[in-house]
Amino acid sequence: MLYLGWSERVTSNWVLWHRSQAHASGLLILEGTNVTDTASAPSDTSSLDHIIIRFAGDSGDGMQLTGDRFTNASAMFGNDLATMPDFPAEIRAPAGTLAGVSAFQVQISDHDITTPGDSPSILIAMNPAALASELHRLDLGGTIIANEDTFDERNLAKAGYPINVNPLEDGSLDNYTLIKVPMTSITKEACAPLGVKPRDADRSKNFFALGLVSWMYSRPTDTTLDWIKAKFAKNEQVVAANTAAFKAGHAFGETAELSGHKVEIKPAALEPGNYTNIDGNTALSWGLVAATKLSGIPMFLGSYPITPASDILHELSSKKHFGIRTLQAEDEIAAVASAVGAAFGGHIGVTTTSGPGIALKGEAMGLALSLELPLVVINIQRGGPSTGLPTKTEAADLMMAMYGRHGESPMPIVASYSPAQCFDAAIEAVRIALKYRTPVMLLSDGYLANGTEPWKLPDPASLPTIDVEFATAPNAKNDEGEDVFWPYLRDPETLARPWAIPGTPGLEHRVGGIEKQDGTGNISYDPENHAHMVQIRDDKVSVIADDIPLTMVDGPDEADLLVLGWGSTWGAITSGRRRAEMAGYKVAHAHLTHLNPFPKDLGDVLRRYPKVIVPEMNLGQLSKLVRAEYLVDAQAVSKVKGQPFTAGEIYDVIVGALQ
Repeated sequence: MLYLGWSERVTSNWVLWHRSQAHASGLLILEGTNVTDTASAPSDTSSLDHIIIRFAGDSGDGMQLTGDRFTNASAMFGNDLATMPDFPAEIRAPAGTLAGVSAFQVQISDHDITTPGDSPSILIAMNPAALASELHRLDLGGTIIANEDTFDERNLAKAGYPINVNPLEDGSLDNYTLIKVPMTSITKEACAPLGVKPRDADRSKNFFALGLVSWMYSRPTDTTLDWIKAKFAKNEQVVAANTAAFKAGHAFGETAELSGHKVEIKPAALEPGNYTNIDGNTALSWGLVAATKLSGIPMFLGSYPITPASDILHELSSKKHFGIRTLQAEDEIAAVASAVGAAFGGHIGVTTTSGPGIALKGEAMGLALSLELPLVVINIQRGGPSTGLPTKTEAADLMMAMYGRHGESPMPIVASYSPAQCFDAAIEAVRIALKYRTPVMLLSDGYLANGTEPWKLPDPASLPTIDVEFATAPNAKNDEGEDVFWPYLRDPETLARPWAIPGTPGLEHRVGGIEKQDGTGNISYDPENHAHMVQIRDDKVSVIADDIPLTMVDGPDEADLLVLGWGSTWGAITSGRRRAEMAGYKVAHAHLTHLNPFPKDLGDVLRRYPKVIVPEMNLGQLSKLVRAEYLVDAQAVSKVKGQPFTAGEIYDVIVGALQ
């Protein structure tokens, strides 16, 4: 486990430390210019610049754990990487069924990558359901590593194969390299001398698979072995069983004439520094911690656990020593209401949820907007309306973020675009909320939340300053000439109102959900005042455009096509654009991190290109917004399958648009 800490003597210094077992935690320290100096690969080992592996099995087979440990070992080795966990559609589906298949895809490389890859070249299938569910993703000619022990009549029937049909034996996989391994039986044999019962040993077969692929793809073993000891320290038999299974898998690769399948991917040339493998939810959590320290304002998180946002609550609940307090509320409304109350009391109010929770939080968000308090609402988007697809990704809440409240309720919107960038997005959302005294919506999604990539821990000096001043004295006089405090006397530049901590002598004031008079904060039913307050709240969001970066464009100035994106489409668009560029097409890419307000120059950027396409994991929400705002012919490219775009899909769209 990696720990973040702040020096007690100099609060602006970010101190990083880790336990003596940090080698097993995923912290990688690179010194010098890069870490590409490695021993030459053995003669029986081929070298590749990247591989894409997909682990697949039943939801009880530990595929997420296996993929995570392989990823961690690759990060420690120094590869660039990107991952995509793919959780079962049914959380408690019957064992061995297609609906219960859990998968984890990872791409590791010796160069910069942005996605976990389109189609894997290696599929580890722990049972027939995994093979049936995932085979269509595998590159033709790719490698299948199958646990042949599970391909019995019963499991084949559960997976939907006809009677007396076994894909490992009928020649249907002749177009692939098939490696049949009796993982279960070997694992049981390896664990038998330890006194482990066969049924319990069966649970360790994922570590056998991990050991095998660790040998095949030249992954370091110490990282995993140390992690096993630390993770299962309370149960020596589990440590022994998992260790034995891992070593048995590794030895199987050495002794089973698999030398022709051994591959080496050299480390990537990364900048020197401290690196860790991080997922989006953890990055968001650490960004909130950083924002707390950068501002000097304590943070309160009110949250109801909901997939895929729950991990933020879990992570921040252990950060009390950073001035963060958390409340696991009984429902979404209580969660956001507690955060609004905390913001009124002088804290950074934060609430986390997914799409269905945003629908329930709407009234309280309107209250925060009316009170003009700093509230950060984090929406980890998932697929579909209502309960929808909790474990599948989508990015279809943009319109809800923009307009999903009653009345005129404008809120700034910040969107993260990669797992590591979630850290910066969290800081930016807090910065805007504090500076402009407004609730802010921060959009992520399940793909970013659970996906991982190497992240270089930043220099604290590079992080933005967040200066906050509380009101300390009266700022107006009443009709009798007495000093009073007006809670809506605004800053002329930001239009933010003063923020007074309740109980401060002389700053007594009254606020509520009913419309207020500008300046005094008194209840007002005056139509002219209402019109003024509606407009000024809208203007306050608009002036933020002067305080955010201009549109960043990747690609040639004289491109024939602009690909406009937001959110997690960044990785696929970046890779797809690179492919198109290598094929001779002139394509540019602009990616938005601020969706309300838009960057000041976005209209000029859009009009610079003959064609504009907007890939989104929805039916064209951003394209509708930019078409309405800038009157440009931005064409939507939609995908709503509960899966992210692939680079190949983006490439095909680019080529199609230019032909």
